[in-house]
Amino acid sequence: MHVDWDLLKSHAVTAMKQAYAPYSKFPVGVAALVDDGRIISGCNVENASYGLTLCAECGLVSSLINSGGGRLVAFTCVDISENFLMPCGRCRQLLQEHGGSNLQLMTDTGIKPLSELLPWAFGPEEIDKRLD
Repeated sequence: MHVDWDLLKSHAVTAMKQAYAPYSKFPVGVAALVDDGRIISGCNVENASYGLTLCAECGLVSSLINSGGGRLVAFTCVDISENFLMPCGRCRQLLQEHGGSNLQLMTDTGIKPLSELLPWAFGPEEIDKRLD
């Protein structure tokens, strides 16, 4: 499947501009290509009780499920300056669940598979393996 990285970044920038980040002043936007060709996006949503803040990837995964599911194929994340941003460890695990180790991520150093950014990841296949 062809990935238009410029289009994904454009969607991520649009999402970032919708972020609710009154406390950190650090809006984040994400966008991903789904295996059926859809592009979905998400932004961070902060909370006065900081631990309840939702990362942009949470919104993206909710959008994925709410719009019919599927598998993530390509993903990008941007900050307020429209620079590429690396998802935190928790969010890498969310991406693993819905895109797997072959999910392509845009990084400052180019495109990398999630397997390089989350080695030895725990995913649904691990549960299946142990239940056999």
